[in-house]
Amino acid sequence: MTKRVAILISGGGSNMVSLVDSMKGYHPARPVLVISNNPDAGGLAKARARHVPTFVIDHRQFGKDRPAFEAALHDALCKARPDIICLAGFMRIFTADFIRQWEGRMLNIHPSLLPKYKGLHTHARALEAGDTEHGCSVHEVTAELDGGPILGQARIQIEPDDTPETLAARLLPLEHRLYPAVLRRFAVGDRSKVTLSG
Repeated sequence: MTKRVAILISGGGSNMVSLVDSMKGYHPARPVLVISNNPDAGGLAKARARHVPTFVIDHRQFGKDRPAFEAALHDALCKARPDIICLAGFMRIFTADFIRQWEGRMLNIHPSLLPKYKGLHTHARALEAGDTEHGCSVHEVTAELDGGPILGQARIQIEPDDTPETLAARLLPLEHRLYPAVLRRFAVGDRSKVTLSG
């Protein structure tokens, strides 16, 4: 049975585009909804151009009431009936209560070689630490921030003249390969780890 995929974004949606564009032909999944917490997210137009329904839940309208925002998000997701939720640059941290409702069905891509550098500013932190390699990880979402089971990783070598910006730019094409590869496996129940290098 074809799996239904909802994708959550906050910005330009380049990883969302790579996921949507991969779900064609004999792929075991199809995109059913793209949700953004940012009404100005550039990814919304890209999703509509690909004939994927979109929905906006502006988190700012809820102030500091995170449970109310999550309740609205949960309601929108329930209406779309996704089997899998892909976080693709979704810049909100969920409560444990929200995650519990979708645990085992929610994936995220993170720009570091987890368990290194959970949270923000991963490229700068890798450079500050003097690392020789960097990368990205796709993992299941659990209540521990960026701490769920790792389903895929892609690695690049850090060059002597790299900046956080050049590192991010060189890593992005690998993100666009890794996330669709993991989703394809995950949709058929395969949680074996995908490994890429660039």
